[in-house]
Amino acid sequence: MQKQKIKITTIDLYNNERNEGMRCIREIVTDAINLNSDLDISYDVFDTRYKGELPDLSYDIFISSGGPGSPFEDEDKKWDKDYFTLLDNIWTHNQNSNDNKKYMFFICHSFQMMARYFQFGEVNKRFINSFGVMPFQKTQDGTNDIILKELTDPFYAADIRHWQVTNANNARIKEIGAKILSWEIPEEDNRENPAITAIRISNEIVGTQFHPEADPESMLYHFKQDERKEFIIKRYNEEKYNEMIDWLQHPDKIQLTRKTVIPYFLKNAIEELSKVSV
Repeated sequence: MQKQKIKITTIDLYNNERNEGMRCIREIVTDAINLNSDLDISYDVFDTRYKGELPDLSYDIFISSGGPGSPFEDEDKKWDKDYFTLLDNIWTHNQNSNDNKKYMFFICHSFQMMARYFQFGEVNKRFINSFGVMPFQKTQDGTNDIILKELTDPFYAADIRHWQVTNANNARIKEIGAKILSWEIPEEDNRENPAITAIRISNEIVGTQFHPEADPESMLYHFKQDERKEFIIKRYNEEKYNEMIDWLQHPDKIQLTRKTVIPYFLKNAIEELSKVSV
């Protein structure tokens, strides 16, 4: 009997910058493939921002990575235009197809690109860079959503961003049927205007501002960098820095987020795709 074929791809937006995100994503995808050994699942990576590589619609599941810098800095470059063409093709395909949908997950930098495309909020510079293990508050929709419902409330995730998405465009959100799943827990400086940190556009398309792929090893890589350590201590204090280090080993914090968010996204996508006739 022929195995069901499913193609997964990661769109790498790190622009050739050293990172831990791609390793983490690859490990999560590999775990999903191993859990579904009865299916014929392939995995490819496209170096989009640095080499201009992009997958086509022959892929079924897309994971768009984090990355450095401004989500607007490459607006005039070919890869940026091609990226939005791909999003348009995926969205149009899903609107016109009852089955064999395309699934897509957006992370951090890609979340801001996602906001540019779907226009569900304002993409702007954060009042201060955010870095560390941070708590996030679920909405009611987030409490019931497959990617967040198994997490604590608040839940904890790696947060590394200079940019953000605020000022939710509620009319646009209602128009496309999207649901905000979580918000940042605001600090004093942004108490009146917290950032959106997770949104579901449809059953197939979802994104997070935080890094759900991060594991303790990847965060320790960042925490050990002098500039990052100094930033946290100056912004908060040394006690907070040490607390974040301790949180890395806590099973109900980023370890739970790592085991839940993207794995559940993949589980749902693979289950739905496996129902489609070979």
